[in-house]
Amino acid sequence: MNFSKLMMTAAVGVMMAFGANDAMAGKADDTLNWSTTREIAVIDPYYNNTRELVVMGHMGWDGLVFRDIDTGEFKPLLASSWEWKGDTAIEVNLRNDVKFHDGSEFDADDVVYTLNHVSNKDNGVLTYRNVSWIKNAEKLGSHKVQINLKKPFPPAFAYLANAVFIMPSGHYDSAPTKADGKKDFAAVAPVGTGPYKVADSKAGEYVLMEKNDAYMSGSPKGAPQIGKMRFRTIAESNTQLAELLTGGLDWIWDVPKDQAERLAENPAVTIENAKTFRISYMAFDVDGDSGTDVFTKKKVRQAVAHAIDRKAIAVNLVGPASEVIHSACHPDQFGCTQDVTKYDHDPAKAKALLAEAGYPNGFEFDIYGYRQREFTEAVIGDLAKVGIKAKLNWLQYRALRDIVRKGETPINHMTWGSYSIPDVSAIVSHFFTHGPDDPAKDAETKGYLDIADSSIDEAVRKENYKKAFERIASEVYWLPMFTYAKYYAYSKDLDFKATPDEIPRFYTAKWK
Repeated sequence: MNFSKLMMTAAVGVMMAFGANDAMAGKADDTLNWSTTREIAVIDPYYNNTRELVVMGHMGWDGLVFRDIDTGEFKPLLASSWEWKGDTAIEVNLRNDVKFHDGSEFDADDVVYTLNHVSNKDNGVLTYRNVSWIKNAEKLGSHKVQINLKKPFPPAFAYLANAVFIMPSGHYDSAPTKADGKKDFAAVAPVGTGPYKVADSKAGEYVLMEKNDAYMSGSPKGAPQIGKMRFRTIAESNTQLAELLTGGLDWIWDVPKDQAERLAENPAVTIENAKTFRISYMAFDVDGDSGTDVFTKKKVRQAVAHAIDRKAIAVNLVGPASEVIHSACHPDQFGCTQDVTKYDHDPAKAKALLAEAGYPNGFEFDIYGYRQREFTEAVIGDLAKVGIKAKLNWLQYRALRDIVRKGETPINHMTWGSYSIPDVSAIVSHFFTHGPDDPAKDAETKGYLDIADSSIDEAVRKENYKKAFERIASEVYWLPMFTYAKYYAYSKDLDFKATPDEIPRFYTAKWK
């Protein structure tokens, strides 16, 4: 057991021994206190694409439509109805009884402004793939718009429900100008229509949201029940656990499996393990841009794939809902298939491939990660058994993302939650269509994805996605690892239900 885990175990043991005397703290002041290890400096779902902002996005903003997590059905949210006009246009009628947090009335101008802003690549939306399919939006009336698509885009409503939030008209016009002369859209104060509104924040420390008492009636999100939601950045997991057990926090997730199992013995805490749309993957420096050329050799990439015991990590560290994957997608997404080239755990084969590649004694390299250190440490341990020595570089997500996009990482061990969109275009088409996160820039893979992403024929989509997945697997551009099964730990006083899309519905939570 490493020192960090030892300290965490000790902290949990001490807190369980003393009990949880202040477990009513959150309920007492009607504030749900939740925490992760990540720092939040930007409170805008378009200019911060961490999971924390995905969660806050659904709390503070609304989209045109809502996806029912139980049925998969799309329901009206800011839209009251819609109709397809051919394959590349959607006519949308809007609600006329909605107000933004600043008191301004919601209407067609807001939708047109938002969609035209975010779909303009020059405006720098971080996950541009989520809106790149939008050509523009037109106003047809005070509460009626038409969304024009660049080409047929079958999963349009999945994106409208999960990743397209509406801002007030003119919202980004007041953005300050940066030293390079460009607008800093991320600096604009947050304003939405959602069930909660941002009341206060301090970059890197906390975000306080308050219940929107004027939230629209009849929303499929329901009426918010808890008065305040306070997000706090707490960098140390053992500190999070200690605060949960003493009442300083009401909700945490990403609890290590062994700690979750021990926490389950505490009567003041609820432990829940739930599947998510998040997957773990390792991306190789296929082109040698990092200055380390070993991973330009296919046999080396294959050796790494055979060296790692992904099943052991999933079973022993992740949780019972986790499963090993072989394709660059989540099994629950439309178009995902696991019928591709597979790399079973086989250290002997890994050693043989290394020898064939010219590395009979292995080699040394830097590996980069940012999430669940124990998972990456397990990978390092498996690689060491076949002679590959990896030095761990541990960074915050945004810092790692930036150097990955510069091509500076020989291997990066990262995760992707697809914005909880149940379609493979949200993952494979983000990473393998020559964008900033594409490790291979492979024309053949992109060709298959271009066809699949634009066809309205489901059979054609599935056929071409399968070809792309096989190409990625056979060339080992990525090593898909496993699906995430997240452990949640929260106060017994909190009525909360985890969902399989990794978007905690805090707006449905209430006190018992």
